[in-house]
Amino acid sequence: MTTDVRRAAERYQGGDPAAGITTRHAFSFGPHYDPGNLRFGALIACNEERLAPGAGFGEHPHSHTEIVTWVVEGELTHRDSTGHETVVRPGDVQHLSSAAGVRHVERNDTGAPLTFVQMWLAPLEPGGDPRYEIVHGIADSTPYAVPEAAAMLHIRRLTPGERTAIPDAPHVYLHVVRGEVALCENHLTPGDAARLTNTEDREAVAVTESELLMWEMAATATGPR
Repeated sequence: MTTDVRRAAERYQGGDPAAGITTRHAFSFGPHYDPGNLRFGALIACNEERLAPGAGFGEHPHSHTEIVTWVVEGELTHRDSTGHETVVRPGDVQHLSSAAGVRHVERNDTGAPLTFVQMWLAPLEPGGDPRYEIVHGIADSTPYAVPEAAAMLHIRRLTPGERTAIPDAPHVYLHVVRGEVALCENHLTPGDAARLTNTEDREAVAVTESELLMWEMAATATGPR
């Protein structure tokens, strides 16, 4: 197994602070181009987004991307061109399969700050019809499948000292949402991530009360880049 730890401070800074939007990108994104950091397995973006009250992203298009959103605090208003309008709260998993093309709006329509993690995955096949799904209040340890990208999201909420198994897979991406975690002699804190290849019989241990997002991904034709 190989372990590649990326610290929160290494993320590319983006967004539009003047408009109340602060973004931290884990992978190459927009003007932040690094040919050595384009993707890991199916994952092509992991963005930490912070929206001030009233701030948001106006209607914009997506295609050929599986977009999964996890709200850390606050409420995210989502509207899309297929007619869905929802509010996403902490504990909900939102999945927008943009397929051949969809447009959507993401806003903080409340008077409190909003923080969410948005992850983009490359589908196995392009095209198709857009699809939207939201799972409200997903239970701890309940995996969420994204078959379009041959990926599975594992959400773990851990108490201090609690252990969680790392999925055995060609690629595993672990993102620390909150708390502190020990992983393979590495100490991870909020915003840190680990890119793991060919995992087998590995565990992460919560140092403090923690919340983790772990992507279990199959091998891809291009592999991690």
